[in-house]
Amino acid sequence: MLIIEQPLLAKWSQLTPESLQEGIVISINKPYGWTSADVVRKVKFKLQRYWKIKDIKVGHAGTLDPLATGVLLICIGRATKAVESLQSQEKEYIASIRLGATTPCFDLEKDIDHTYPVAHITEQSVREALSQMTGTLEQVPPQFSAKIIDGKRAYEWARSGSEAQLKPASIVVNQATLISFNLPDIEVKIRCSKGTYIRAYARDLGLLLQSGAHLTNLVRSQSGSFKVIQSITMEVFEKIFQ
Repeated sequence: MLIIEQPLLAKWSQLTPESLQEGIVISINKPYGWTSADVVRKVKFKLQRYWKIKDIKVGHAGTLDPLATGVLLICIGRATKAVESLQSQEKEYIASIRLGATTPCFDLEKDIDHTYPVAHITEQSVREALSQMTGTLEQVPPQFSAKIIDGKRAYEWARSGSEAQLKPASIVVNQATLISFNLPDIEVKIRCSKGTYIRAYARDLGLLLQSGAHLTNLVRSQSGSFKVIQSITMEVFEKIFQ
């Protein structure tokens, strides 16, 4: 497969329609506000138009929420067969979390619905809570998630005023490190398995600290060996295939 990252932009000249047989993986730094499907559609449209091909297989290896940025692996052509193996690799996130308040979706997509005290929270108590929240954990996905329940996405149930019956799933958090502490805001680096919802991790951290919490910013800084600093912006991609 051809692996395309920022330092390897020279490889763009190697990309031809024939490259689809080999397969192409592009590490994109997903823009804020875009869904993962938005990126897939844009990449597919640009390549179809540039190469004058009616249909190209394009997929991604691991969904990122619209309000998150960072590494999104786009698989093209034969590389779509590698989606599952790429998706199964460890992820690293930098999560900005605000303590003392919750939102229905555990990030900034919706307004704050409840507030809680934070005066009792110390830097040490956060470090201890993060230590407890490593290893194999049982995590209930957010109501506003893409989990399919009885034929509908969980977020569709939530937006219609109903709550889906979401079952806990086993996840693995290999590392949770406090980067900064400035109440009510903290920043945490999390290395975890696929299927981990960082929004739900923030929710559970707030509960463990006897408060509430939600994400204010999220960056997927690494996916397997792919790092955000080596990822290509959509602006660069669109200029190459304009």
